[in-house]
Order: sequence, then C-alpha cells, then structure tokens
Amino acid sequence: MLTAPARLEREVRKSVFLAQAAPVACPAEAMAFVRAVGIADATHNCWAYRIGQDYRSDDDGEPGGTAGRPILQVIDGQGFDRTVVVVTRWFGGIKLGAGGLVRAYGGTAAECLRLAPRVPIVPTTRLALHCGFADLALLRARLGALDATVEDEAFDATGAALVIAVPDDRMAEAVARITDLTRGQSVPRVVDGETP
Repeated sequence: MLTAPARLEREVRKSVFLAQAAPVACPAEAMAFVRAVGIADATHNCWAYRIGQDYRSDDDGEPGGTAGRPILQVIDGQGFDRTVVVVTRWFGGIKLGAGGLVRAYGGTAAECLRLAPRVPIVPTTRLALHCGFADLALLRARLGALDATVEDEAFDATGAALVIAVPDDRMAEAVARITDLTRGQSVPRVVDGETP
C-alpha cells in the first residue's frame, strides 16, 4: 500500500505523460482523487484503481484497453491494493499506436509506483482481552515481539480492557502467549469491529 501520494513525469515520443498515484480507502475516495488531479486541458486523463475486490479503469478516449487496463495491470502486478493511479497525457504530435500506448501508460504508471513510498498490507485480526494491572506492563512489552499493536485500552477497577491487532499468521501464537503470560487469567477473543 502507498504511504503517501506519488507522481512521475516523462516524455515518450514528444507526448508528455504524468502519473499521479495515491492511497485510497474506498471507491468514492478513488473517484474524488481522479476528479481532483485530472487536468482539463490535457489530451487524456486515464486511470485505474484497486481496493480489495473493487477495481475500475478508464481509457478516457484512448483506444479501448490501451490505457486504463495497463494501469490496472501495473497496480496488480506490483502487488498494490487501496491504490489509485491517474496518468495524464499531453499529445505531442506523434501517434504511438496501440502497443506504444500500452507501453507508455503502463510504463509511466509502473515507474511511478516503483519509486513510491510503500508499506506491505498485513492482514490482521482484532482480539479483545482483559488483564490485571500486574500483567499489563509485561503483556504490552511482549506484544511488540508478536508484531501486535494496541488499538484501544480502557481501565477499570481490576485492570485494563485491551483491543489488539495481530497479524493473522501470528494469531495462534499471540493467543497462547497472552494466556501463558497471564497464567490463564486473560483469554483473548476475536472481535470484528464492535466495541468489546
């Protein structure tokens, strides 16, 4: 996933191509980005986005399949998700042909994403648990070793209620570690969006 917007400009046979990419959380946000960065006096503003199973692309007047689809293939090929890319073209007077357009749009998008700041998307599961004050410091210290993060913490008279996010591939280990560290006093349960 991108950590910040990115842009790259290059010239291909006298046409100027400008790729702009951004992290997005939903299709509406992706379309808002497309509208925000599209340049009215450019020849074409072609785009694509991928957000989980949702994806769309648009050739914006270029021959079908020569712009939007290659941009989407680059997003997928580089393993990006929650990403939108707009490639703007100013025609330079030399026709590129279908193959040339595919290479120009796809290549500009690929170079932009290759240079963009990114972090891997790690699927996580949220766990809720309650622990006593005596176990809290040790538990917090050991969660980091499991790549777990505390998302929510609330205190009561007997201790703390925690909601933690744990990478899916470490969930069984996290449950066992928490149970062991608290001598069976805290048994995490999976939560899905609700407040524990």
